Amino acid sequence: MGGNVAGHTGQVPRERALRLPSVTPVVVYVLLAATILIYLLQIGTENLVGYDVPADWGVKANNLILEGQIWRLFTPMFLHGSIFHLGFNMYALYVIGAGLERFYGHRRFLILYLLAGFSGNVMSFLFTLAPSLGSSTAIFGLLGAQGVFLYQNRGVFGRMAQRSLINLVLIAAINLMIGMSPGIDNWGHIGGLIAGTLFAWFAGPVFSVRGVYPELILVDDRSTEDTVRATLGVGALFAALAAVGMILKM
Repeated sequence: MGGNVAGHTGQVPRERALRLPSVTPVVVYVLLAATILIYLLQIGTENLVGYDVPADWGVKANNLILEGQIWRLFTPMFLHGSIFHLGFNMYALYVIGAGLERFYGHRRFLILYLLAGFSGNVMSFLFTLAPSLGSSTAIFGLLGAQGVFLYQNRGVFGRMAQRSLINLVLIAAINLMIGMSPGIDNWGHIGGLIAGTLFAWFAGPVFSVRGVYPELILVDDRSTEDTVRATLGVGALFAALAAVGMILKM
């Protein structure tokens, strides 16, 4: 991993190895297990009682949200419509989420995921009439957070961050274009992307390199207070949008 370190004297190589945080992605594993288990319940109830009970109780349905079933702004991120839908989203969660959780830590990563999923469902509620489900709202939040992380830490990660950021922008753009196809809830994707980007900008890890070469460590300059403020700010923004939408739709 490359990058320049200010503040020390002597001949220091421009490219040097830094020890990255070693964190088991526990939250990613729990989210994977919970989402897969819920999908098995979806299949099981459909076969046993003739309809998908978890989806019936949790899908984003505007008319039911207007009747007071507010939980439907959260539950769709744990539901899926097919094994391919589930597989694609769980693969994306593992590939993107495991790396992010390493830098974010367990609690901050979980907040990011849930906040992005909620915000995506709010945007879907505001701009689409069709029922929707799927964790892609939260996955797009992870994409936005990854982009912010790479940008804000470009001085530490050097050219690796620049290359990864370009690839990430291309992936997000392609997926948003695919989302314009019929039957895909692109507003949910956009909402998750916006929320994840905002949360990451104000609360995502910003690393500085501390120590004297060769004993260099990464230190996150963000505080717990930053996380609290960003959570409340982004959450309040999308909660307010949902409230305005409910008033206008009634």
